[in-house]
Amino acid sequence: MTFQHPIFLASLLLLGAAAGVWMLAERRRARYAVRYTNLEILASVAPRRSWSRYVPPLLFLLALAALFVALARPEVNRTVTSERATVILVIDTSRSMQSQDVKPTRLGAAQEAMHTFLDHVPKRLRVGLVAFAGEAQVATPPTTDHQLVAESVDAIGDYLIYGGTAIGDALQTAVELGKRALEQNPDANGPVAARSSSPDSRMLAVSEETPAQPQKLVSILFLSDGAQTRGVLQPLEGAQLAKDAGIPVYTVALGTPDGTVSRDGGFFGGPSPGQAIRVPPDPTTLRQIALLTGGKFTEARSATALKSAYEKLGSSLGREPGKSEITFILVGISAVLLVAAGVLAAAVSPRLP
Repeated sequence: MTFQHPIFLASLLLLGAAAGVWMLAERRRARYAVRYTNLEILASVAPRRSWSRYVPPLLFLLALAALFVALARPEVNRTVTSERATVILVIDTSRSMQSQDVKPTRLGAAQEAMHTFLDHVPKRLRVGLVAFAGEAQVATPPTTDHQLVAESVDAIGDYLIYGGTAIGDALQTAVELGKRALEQNPDANGPVAARSSSPDSRMLAVSEETPAQPQKLVSILFLSDGAQTRGVLQPLEGAQLAKDAGIPVYTVALGTPDGTVSRDGGFFGGPSPGQAIRVPPDPTTLRQIALLTGGKFTEARSATALKSAYEKLGSSLGREPGKSEITFILVGISAVLLVAAGVLAAAVSPRLP
């Protein structure tokens, strides 16, 4: 906890002095000899010394202490909503997303998870949507109109392209959207971590010990259910573009190793129509992308796990470390203590029958 005006904390010394004077006065209270013939009546009206009579003044002192601390304008460190944050949602819409190993389908589960994400993000967060298969398309540019993004998510089937999976190109498209957001808010992302000068570094495998960058205010949430089969850029080349731009990529590998889709049409030397084709996800590549860019990797093998992951990310992305003033909390505590002190003082005060 920090204080905007710590000088006001010195007022607490006055409370300490007042408490000391009161205790001294209690010890030096004058005692008088009283003559009274009926001791039973005297006992019934005489105040009884009890610890309860000390509670009201103690509560009163605590109330004053809370008020004095409130004068110092206390602040606590917490995660606060950023006014400049942007998240680019990227979703794989290739044929393998029709697999039913995740109910109702991988695509259906992904759409539901994205709606959950939109329900949990700050209202001022700008969200963009990129759909990709053999090529990437911008479904919605970054906007604070989350309803528009939700409508694009519902219409995601219009972006189905059965031409493979271009992870690297999809990352490039998302990074370009992120860069535009950075141009509009040049201070949104902090200084980028040091980059390797080796020309081949972008193709090196990334170990689990690679230190993660701090969360940035422009992020990419990338979902895919398969390995790269098309595109110009390789996945780690696209990831290097994100790292160079200072944009972390949070990756989600959707599906199970046993997921399959049916072949719609046959070709010479290939699978016959109706034949089941295995479409396992590629968690290794997606994990490397997250580690290289300073994001996080999640493996979702069920709709419940996927929804939970997007709910958690929706509650964390678009926020940044900051300070929040809690003066009003201390004022409220002080008011409650003052009321409690008054009620208890009335309850324990001596009364004549």
